[in-house]
Amino acid sequence: MRLTARFPQLQPIAVFVYRAKRCLGWMLGRTAYASVRVHEELPFRVARHQSVLMRKLGNADMRLQKNKITNLTLATQQVTKITIRPGETFSLWKLVGHPTAKKGYVEGLLLSNGEVTSGIGGGLCQMANLLYWMFLHSPLIVTERHHHSFDAFPDSGRVLPFGTGATLFYNYVDLQCKNPTNHTFQIVLWMTDEHLKGEIRCDVELPERYHVFEREHAFIFRPEDQKYYRTNKIFRDVNSSKTGALIREEFVMENFSEMKYELPKGTEIQIQETVHGDVVRTLLTTKA
Repeated sequence: MRLTARFPQLQPIAVFVYRAKRCLGWMLGRTAYASVRVHEELPFRVARHQSVLMRKLGNADMRLQKNKITNLTLATQQVTKITIRPGETFSLWKLVGHPTAKKGYVEGLLLSNGEVTSGIGGGLCQMANLLYWMFLHSPLIVTERHHHSFDAFPDSGRVLPFGTGATLFYNYVDLQCKNPTNHTFQIVLWMTDEHLKGEIRCDVELPERYHVFEREHAFIFRPEDQKYYRTNKIFRDVNSSKTGALIREEFVMENFSEMKYELPKGTEIQIQETVHGDVVRTLLTTKA
């Protein structure tokens, strides 16, 4: 058990230390971070995505959803048009900085330690989700990404596979990617009344396109701890831009998260027998 779990009063000290170490690394490290903003958009689009701003998330306060739009607007201004040149690393937090009330950030929804809560700057995970999905559709290599340890909300307008999001916590829970190519990439973000939208652009037309998908999606109940879980595996196909032919298939990650909501009636559930967390067998498949 972590020391801060045994002694919660030490948590603020631990957070201060983690943040200080990250800032020191930014100043003294050898990593070349993306920082140059080019206002003219690069000519070729690599990836594009959008996400709905106002989405019902379980019983979460919709006021926090509205506040999130304020936070996203501020953060978007710090990230959009940033270029990632060959060898450079994109860091979301290094660009956005500390989201404080003094900078105009307001209280938004946060997911922390298995609970839904709120805090200044909450809601920026939506930007991380969008960016991470676009990174998966590009040659950029994700070097730091953290996923939520639990599945907080039932599907409501979900269009992406479960487990393809990214969580944030200033500044040591970050989203970073590195440009391993000889080409320059650019992130373009903007807001509409209904969506957060984004593109990754490049200075050349790339020979490859990407398709991200899931396999082995399942809802699981474990009598051992009387909890429900959700799992899947994420893959991506790399295809030729000219012919569409499959070049290779890549395994991206496996997700396994505790669920914090009730399943709709009729949902198929696997009941698994486990010993100390290791799956022994699937006893049966039933419905909620």
